Amino acid sequence: MKQNGHKIPITILICDDDEDDRILTQQALEQAHVSNSLRFVEDGEQLLDYLYQRGEFAGETGKAPRPGLILLDLNMPKMGGREALKLIKGDPTLRDIPIVVLSTSRLDQDIVRSYQLGVNSFISKPVTFSGLVAAMNVLGRYWL
Repeated sequence: MKQNGHKIPITILICDDDEDDRILTQQALEQAHVSNSLRFVEDGEQLLDYLYQRGEFAGETGKAPRPGLILLDLNMPKMGGREALKLIKGDPTLRDIPIVVLSTSRLDQDIVRSYQLGVNSFISKPVTFSGLVAAMNVLGRYWL
């Protein structure tokens, strides 16, 4: 995105119900020198509230800037990542937002189903922090 000829860093929206995973992802992005603005939501319902700027995200402009990238966990309470992904990719006003699934799942069916639903990329969460930093480096180079 450009404004007055300058490239504006995109907002990254991280959707993950596990607070430790959110913190580790944030730290890994920092270690990978990804300095984009980060926003966090905890489940698919909150993700949709954010994207549609309703509920706790309604009102003041700037509280929920449109993300340029969504990092999405699949397994969450209330509304999981698969259902949220299906709704986002089915909405013409949202479907152009790139979504990268960041999940502990390594099941082929989860990976295939995510791509069928329109995900842009699928990253299995590495077991180690250094693995997560490496994954965020790749993410930064490819998407940002």
